[in-house]
Amino acid sequence: MSTYKLFYFNGRGRAETTRLIFAAAGQKFEDIRYEDDEWPSHKSQMPLGQIPVLEDDGVKLPQSIAIARFVAKQLNLAGKDNLEQAKVDAVADTLTDLLNNFAPILWHEEDEVKKKEKASKFIAEELPKHFKNLEALAHSYGNGGPFFVGNHVTWVDFYAYDTIENLLEIEPNLFTDNPWLQTNRQEVEKLPNISAYLKSRPKTPF
Repeated sequence: MSTYKLFYFNGRGRAETTRLIFAAAGQKFEDIRYEDDEWPSHKSQMPLGQIPVLEDDGVKLPQSIAIARFVAKQLNLAGKDNLEQAKVDAVADTLTDLLNNFAPILWHEEDEVKKKEKASKFIAEELPKHFKNLEALAHSYGNGGPFFVGNHVTWVDFYAYDTIENLLEIEPNLFTDNPWLQTNRQEVEKLPNISAYLKSRPKTPF
């Protein structure tokens, strides 16, 4: 039995997808959260001097998507076969395209007025094409169901849930033209283990 430790800051950020995977599977893990002033004294302990990092029986694995994919495979949430896993990865890469364009605004813009202006512009001008791409893959891979691949939940549904959560905090009315994404989000929230986790997790800005 693996003993998992997940190292990250006290926020959702790049670790939350993996936390959601653990929660969905009912898998216990040690959720180690560093405050900003604690991190410098731990940085040298990490393979690349950054977090998130997953430790599995003493082996430390960096990079958020590599971590999420590994944990999903361990817990049977990566797709039922190689083709399904490739479809899941395609959706994940499409979500990463969205996140890589939005994250600098969310996490690195310190001026709150500028952050709001940049975020609003992104949501109005850039987000629609990302949502269109996501729904196109969902309609191709989801077999008519509410999840992205194979009409059953995989880790990429949790990746989408967390990515979109950050956007909803800025603009609550995101789903006017994208009802499938709203349905997907609602179905993820209905999963018993996810529902319990969302109620109990620490409240953080992002």
